[in-house]
Amino acid sequence: MVNEPSLSISELFYSIQGESTFAGLPCVFIRTAGCNLRCNYCDAAYTYEEAGREMPLAEILHYVERYPQALVEITGGEPLLQQNVSSLMTSLVARNRTVLLETNGSQSLESVPIEVHAIVDIKCPGSGMESSWLAANLQEVRNRAAARPNSTEIKFVLRDMQDYQFARSFVREQALYEVAPVLFSPVRDTLPLLLLAQAILGDELPVRLQLQLHTVIWPTVARGV
Repeated sequence: MVNEPSLSISELFYSIQGESTFAGLPCVFIRTAGCNLRCNYCDAAYTYEEAGREMPLAEILHYVERYPQALVEITGGEPLLQQNVSSLMTSLVARNRTVLLETNGSQSLESVPIEVHAIVDIKCPGSGMESSWLAANLQEVRNRAAARPNSTEIKFVLRDMQDYQFARSFVREQALYEVAPVLFSPVRDTLPLLLLAQAILGDELPVRLQLQLHTVIWPTVARGV
């Protein structure tokens, strides 16, 4: 069909949700192509190094319908770079699906339907992308929390203890834990879990230590999980 709305897609797959407060649940993943950031620890660089496949929204929805009981996560890359991702989210919500959106925090959350569970990164210095955070999103997170509690989660990926200290200060100064669940996710091989756990406990910080569950289940598989 001429001018049928579409998205540039890196991959579609069905797996176990590895992150967020939904970790462990079956999930359909819609991974969009393209990203405006280049984080040092990126584990999905293929989303911007390789060309995506242009897929009509109807085809994407048809794939999702194969797994009617699963969560649906839209991730990337950076999904909010593509205008039609808003239409996709709206269509999924209209089908009564539980929809998660992973976004890197550099794009406005204003177009994200309140029914969508947004998981928003705040980039730490170790990412090399610290300046990418869109300050206006802090108010958007608060607005979403007021309109629908627990509609948003805040994630910090931590490369080292300097990142931990940055994230700790941000969380405390903004009292983020009063607004949304806060996730601290260590980069594998650079920040020992025990060290991070001890720091969280020692500081009595009300955050969730998050592992990438899929990397535990499939430690040698980099895509499609």
